[in-house]
Amino acid sequence: MPEKSEYERDRETMKTDAHWLNRERLIFYPRIFLLLLLAIGFKLFLMSKNTHDLSGQPFGYDFITFWGASHLALTGHAQDAYNIPLILRAEQIAHPALKFAYPWFYPPSFYLVVLPLALLPYLVAYWTFMLSTLGGYLLVLRRIVRGNIAMWCLAAFSGLWINFFQGQNAFLTAALASAALLNIERRPVLAGLFIGLLTIKPHLAMLFPVALLAIGGWRTLITAGVTAITLMIISTASLGVDVLKGFIKSLGYARLFLENGSLSWTYSPSVFAFMRLFGLPVAWAYVVHCIVAVVAVIVVWRVWRHCQNWNLRGAVLMTATLLVSPYMFGYDLAWLACPIAWLAVDGQRNGWLSGEREVLVAAWLLPLLMAVIAKALNVQIGPIVLCSLLWMTYRRATKTSMTGATAINDHAAQFETVP
Repeated sequence: MPEKSEYERDRETMKTDAHWLNRERLIFYPRIFLLLLLAIGFKLFLMSKNTHDLSGQPFGYDFITFWGASHLALTGHAQDAYNIPLILRAEQIAHPALKFAYPWFYPPSFYLVVLPLALLPYLVAYWTFMLSTLGGYLLVLRRIVRGNIAMWCLAAFSGLWINFFQGQNAFLTAALASAALLNIERRPVLAGLFIGLLTIKPHLAMLFPVALLAIGGWRTLITAGVTAITLMIISTASLGVDVLKGFIKSLGYARLFLENGSLSWTYSPSVFAFMRLFGLPVAWAYVVHCIVAVVAVIVVWRVWRHCQNWNLRGAVLMTATLLVSPYMFGYDLAWLACPIAWLAVDGQRNGWLSGEREVLVAAWLLPLLMAVIAKALNVQIGPIVLCSLLWMTYRRATKTSMTGATAINDHAAQFETVP
């Protein structure tokens, strides 16, 4: 009889060993966290006055940037959104008591998403945008994983609630990225369309070319490029060349605000933020960040090149994306629901390796605990957890590629039992 591989031995071990994260705890713990999050949200609502919280920030505070930019574009002054004093005036139309601006650093193509918002009152626009993008987010996640336990885990995932309360766009970007990943194998042109649309936040689409080149996905790559260029042409032609110039100029301000901490490092899960909190100068923080980013790119290339498991391909790309750009914030961690789901599905199908479920729990808790720990200990745990998740995925991909294990790309798994 041939000797069993290390991966097969690990699978047999994990199927026979009891684990603390059993079915009962997976049923119980998410409900407790969901009640906690709902209680926090209800308390914040009761303590708010005239749609402002105790610190004076408007309800869904980041969303006011989208509403203000929409107002300026609808009045023929789209380029003014990149001028901080001018966008402040637009935001004060929605919230007259607002004291400081929420800057607009988005490319012209993102105007095509937010343009209609200022046709509605602020709160109506907020609920319309957030519920519609949440719907897309949930729809795509249902393609990855199904079952009552999975849905409770998703409902109690703090990354979802942080993005919702903050009024940000991570539901939209996560839905576009994961929809692209679910369609690359069977619908390459459709996948390319989703990737092209994702360039409304270009730094979130950076790793797709690496992955597509690794598998020779030329149809998807060309479609993505044509879609991105078309969006840029349409938006620039509609709003004026000054909008494109304003966007390019605004990148310098975004970099400056990130470097000096105006965009708080406690809310950024990047290696750059970790190093700045640790006390490193800007230049050295960039050096360390770039080293980690290069390693993440290499990991994505190797997994996509050598592993045929689409669950692991999707998980590694979305996790690595959160590590390659220094411009990442807490709301972006809504993306983690997708790699967590893909890895949970793969663990259920192929068995678990040592420490993997602990890493998934840490990733699930990260959006809730990241800023709290950073403020208390001056340590940014975001990149630690993300690097652990990336390593876990790479290790699984290496063992999976050796055994030839694959996963079905177009059917959601039933996540109802725990080995």
